[in-house]
Amino acid sequence: MENTANIRIDAILAQQRQFFHEGNTKSVAYRIASLKKLKSALEKWEKPLADALWTDLHKSYEEAYLTEISLVKGEIRDHIKSVKSWAKKERRRTPLTIFGSSSYIVKEPLGTTLIVSPWNYPVQLLLNPLVGAISAGCTAVLKPSPYVPHVSEVIEHMIQDTFEENYIAVVQGNRDVNGYLFQQKFDLIFFTGSPALARTVMKAAAENLTPLVLELGGKSPCIIDKSADIAVAAKRIAWGKALNSGQTCIAPDYILIHSEVKDAFVTAFQKSLKELYGDNIEESKHYVRIVSDKAFARVTSYLQEGTILCGGRTNAETRFIEPTLLDNVSVDSKIMTEEIFGPLFPVITITETPEQSFLQQVTDFVTKREKPLAFYYFGKEKDAWKAIGNTSSGGACINDTIMHIVNPNVPFGGVGNSGMGHYHGKESFEAFTHRRSVIATPTSFDLPFRYMPYSLFKLVKNII
Repeated sequence: MENTANIRIDAILAQQRQFFHEGNTKSVAYRIASLKKLKSALEKWEKPLADALWTDLHKSYEEAYLTEISLVKGEIRDHIKSVKSWAKKERRRTPLTIFGSSSYIVKEPLGTTLIVSPWNYPVQLLLNPLVGAISAGCTAVLKPSPYVPHVSEVIEHMIQDTFEENYIAVVQGNRDVNGYLFQQKFDLIFFTGSPALARTVMKAAAENLTPLVLELGGKSPCIIDKSADIAVAAKRIAWGKALNSGQTCIAPDYILIHSEVKDAFVTAFQKSLKELYGDNIEESKHYVRIVSDKAFARVTSYLQEGTILCGGRTNAETRFIEPTLLDNVSVDSKIMTEEIFGPLFPVITITETPEQSFLQQVTDFVTKREKPLAFYYFGKEKDAWKAIGNTSSGGACINDTIMHIVNPNVPFGGVGNSGMGHYHGKESFEAFTHRRSVIATPTSFDLPFRYMPYSLFKLVKNII
């Protein structure tokens, strides 16, 4: 796909800044109408989007709808229903020191924004932030990933068919285009990608003091205590790891398992994969492929770093990698220090001792590493809450994986190395909004204590 020329990017930005400063996007009615346009566009372009997801990632229609299109539709519905109330000015309590005044918070759009998305969920991770930008009253430049060219092309046609580019536009290209975009003075950059690239984004944005939302990733632990329901845990973990062939930012990345249930889990994990994908997972239409030859080579290189407990089959021609459990993995190996972003699953066995409980050992293991985007605990809920209380992560699930991303009523985002800022539901509206404080003071009277020479200072001191 051809890079969008710098001169073209400059023209789009100039148009969008002018369109925003003319006040076109600020009325709530305009925002709701635009959200409805986006919803209609998704319905119109649903099949081309699904076909492109199959071409680029071997993602079935069912999975494309459930993990991409339906989530965007749900987000749009929530914003159409609620943006009017979210956008209202809020009255706040006024202290006695400014008696007579009224205090407000006004929600104003940040302005012209940039949304950069990755390739793993190329529809959801580009359009969900766009919903927030529209509902907040911003303009947006969208930059999809070049690694899924068919999806990126369909999205460009869909946006061109739906909106004028002085409001919402798509630019295409590689990291050179990204680099140029990050140097521009946007009012917000919303970036989803790797922590390594996020450092480049932050450095460039710092030159213009551009605010950022960074949705990143990391090594999300999956903890299996001996009290876990192994059959249920295995099914939910197998689903969460195999979904999108492990190419999910919140996929469980590695397992910390109690030694007493390890063998039972391995057996149950294999059984669960058969239930999900049939006897031959390579032939299943629901099993996604690795995005590129480069990614395939990187992920398969990890197979040399442990002993295969189950799985291990690969096919370079189709970029197929079977879900694989790996044992005897060094904690300092690449598979345990790099985000896997594939269907390989290193297993770290934890043996309780009189000196250290399972819970102590797993929390020590997790807290010595970067803060992950997700944290998964299988076992008694009271123990899970202890583990959550002693660790930090962007989000967490107790006796489940992935599903915290589904609820629009809770924020989604990272912490530390896994990101900053959050979105979904009202949080998406807030991400693209400036909360502006306004104090309205009457002129019918004027309190004298604030003025020099502070003749009422002793009285005022007692009040404040």
